[in-house]
Amino acid sequence: MSTEIPYKIYLEESEMPKQWYNVRADMKKKPAPLLNPATKQPVTSEELEAVFCKELVKQELDDTTPYIDIPQEILNFYRMYRPSPLVRAYCLEKKLGTPAKIYYKFEGNNTSGSHKLNSAIAQAYYAKQQGLKGVTTETGAGQWGTALSMACAYLDLDCQVYMVKVSYEQKPFRREVMRTYGANVTPSPSTKTAVGRKILEEFPNTNGSLGCAISEAVEAATTQEGYRYVLGSVLSQVLLHQSVIGLETKIAMDKYDIHPDIIIGCAGGGSNLGGLISPFMGEKLRGEADYRFIAVEPASCPSFTRGVYAYDFCDTGKVCPLQKMYTLGSGFMPAPNHAGGLRYHGMSATLSELYDQGLMEAVSVEQTSVFAAAEQFARVEGILPAPESSHAIKVAIDEALRCKETGEEKTILFGLTGTGYFDMYAYEKFNDGKMSDYIPTDEELQKSIETLPKV
Repeated sequence: MSTEIPYKIYLEESEMPKQWYNVRADMKKKPAPLLNPATKQPVTSEELEAVFCKELVKQELDDTTPYIDIPQEILNFYRMYRPSPLVRAYCLEKKLGTPAKIYYKFEGNNTSGSHKLNSAIAQAYYAKQQGLKGVTTETGAGQWGTALSMACAYLDLDCQVYMVKVSYEQKPFRREVMRTYGANVTPSPSTKTAVGRKILEEFPNTNGSLGCAISEAVEAATTQEGYRYVLGSVLSQVLLHQSVIGLETKIAMDKYDIHPDIIIGCAGGGSNLGGLISPFMGEKLRGEADYRFIAVEPASCPSFTRGVYAYDFCDTGKVCPLQKMYTLGSGFMPAPNHAGGLRYHGMSATLSELYDQGLMEAVSVEQTSVFAAAEQFARVEGILPAPESSHAIKVAIDEALRCKETGEEKTILFGLTGTGYFDMYAYEKFNDGKMSDYIPTDEELQKSIETLPKV
């Protein structure tokens, strides 16, 4: 076993990024603008400020500034758990018998258990700076809700979380961590909001979706004085904050003269994938280097691989702006798979545009194969991965085995977004042989896609 590269590469505190990187600045063809659903015209700052914090609106609409300073208070918070380690998966390489070199950026070394804290503290900080009482949000698997509740507790802000019903029921411990940090957690759809009641009337037995929960959280924010809505993925501002993942990774790799050939991330709304690949994609866009990027999504919610690139509502209740993205339709109700954080009907506008330009690839995988890869990884690398992260693990293993067949010594990098210790119900289902793979039919997807707004 080589000793040239340590098992874990940590940066010095002085080496940590002091700015976020905005990949849109290097895109020749920018993501399409958000549209007002009533006028079909690009949304204005004033319209967005009724929902989001002012500074976050500014970041959301900025597609020309490449680097944005990270406020000192956020940097101070980051120091509690950053820099996160870049790990050489020596044990996995040996187990697979592959000539490939495998690295993963581990984002689970904080109490919230995932990468979501990188943006949660930023969004909570800007809400506090604006003098707000609190924020509302949605959460799927619960990582985002957990991270936001932690950030809000730190800054003494009220936090109201609408948690997708199936995850609320499957992951009670994740829910209780949020409540421990002081958040108010409601299963969605609920009877607390008008949009929730409407969705329940139309789909009385629904397990919920991120689109439903977003609608409820937005309504809650806009009907309470002193509150704004914050989102854990999809939006450009979130990819901006998450770029700290890729920036740290690149600094660490450059330090040891490591050049990844393949970069892999799970993809639900795009926060983790976008954060990991941003600085590497920037090099590709500027013609400085080339990489192969792979987005991995669940076969049960395949927005990249089976969706359409079109304007759609970001939420099921159709109260949010229209975004051009790869989508299955805002009314799509995904099967209750165990990777709750990947059950969103659409994809980040930035990643959608990059994918449409052919700058990255996408694959979909069934959840039983994902959990098989997760357990294989856990047994040799000693970390129980989150179901979401395990999508990236599955494809990283596939690529490493392909190198074994061809003899190519490629370097593979993937994002390990968090731990799976609150996902034991899912692991139990898999271990008991009770986990199934649901793949929507073409007819089901077409029925949802046909409801896309006419733009």
